[in-house]
Amino acid sequence: MFAVRPYVAADACSWDALVERSRNGNLLHRRGYMDYHADRFVDQSLIVERHGEAVAAFPANIQGTVVTSHGGLTYAGLISTHALRAGSTLAVFGQIAGHYRALGVERVIYKAVPHIFHACPAEEDLYALHRLGAQLRRRDLSSVIALREAFRFTQERQREVNKARKAGIDLRTGDEPADFHALLTTVLHRHDTRPTHSLAELRLLRGRFPQHIVLHEARHEGALLAGALVYDFGRVVHAQYLAASEEGRRLNALSLLLAELIGGVYANRSYFSFGISTEHEGTVLNGGLVAHKERFGARAVVHDFYEWAL
Repeated sequence: MFAVRPYVAADACSWDALVERSRNGNLLHRRGYMDYHADRFVDQSLIVERHGEAVAAFPANIQGTVVTSHGGLTYAGLISTHALRAGSTLAVFGQIAGHYRALGVERVIYKAVPHIFHACPAEEDLYALHRLGAQLRRRDLSSVIALREAFRFTQERQREVNKARKAGIDLRTGDEPADFHALLTTVLHRHDTRPTHSLAELRLLRGRFPQHIVLHEARHEGALLAGALVYDFGRVVHAQYLAASEEGRRLNALSLLLAELIGGVYANRSYFSFGISTEHEGTVLNGGLVAHKERFGARAVVHDFYEWAL
């Protein structure tokens, strides 16, 4: 009943339509987002069809004898519609294994979609992985606010926000990311790292998805104090990048900006995601970073990576 075949470029429109109606896909899994860095990865994505209709997709790339779902994405896994149930998911995973074995693949690194990004329950894949003997190999810790449940800022955080409100800081959406990218690069350089996206890539992605990738800024007398680049997934909003200047930290500009996003702009959503606070493949927790997020009322959601030996 179900057939698995390789993705080809001509499938792009049907792939995106599937992601739109899926239970667990979002902006990250659309081809316009995935393919912005196609030159860095050898695509080995799959499409699952029933009677010729696409009902699931598996974003993936291959390197040597290893397939990852997907090396250029935070998470992916099997993006499925309601057509896949428990039994059929087990069968589809068997077909995926057979397809990759025929290519000489020895193992799959499976980056499961965290449950908060599901539009409705979609964890048949985790059961299938268990049945197939896959092992949990990595677990990152992300911080998330459940916006429709009771949460609160710590007293310290609320004092910062109240102080910042009196400083005459202007909160706005930004049209051009150059200033923010420069600030972000400076901030990350202090931690011996750099933004995942170049300025050109940010401009490209914001041009493709202007309603979903939004830059929020805090400025004073025209100078950028802090910024938040938000990925708007609908039910969930995710702070992809956060940065503040020295003056912005002194004035608590980022705390004010985030308070406005959490309690105002995105208050009617289900979750506000701050992203992970772990390093070295989940083995080290950045205590200062996670505490910063927890002071807004965020608590833990894990990002799991499985190793599936074929």
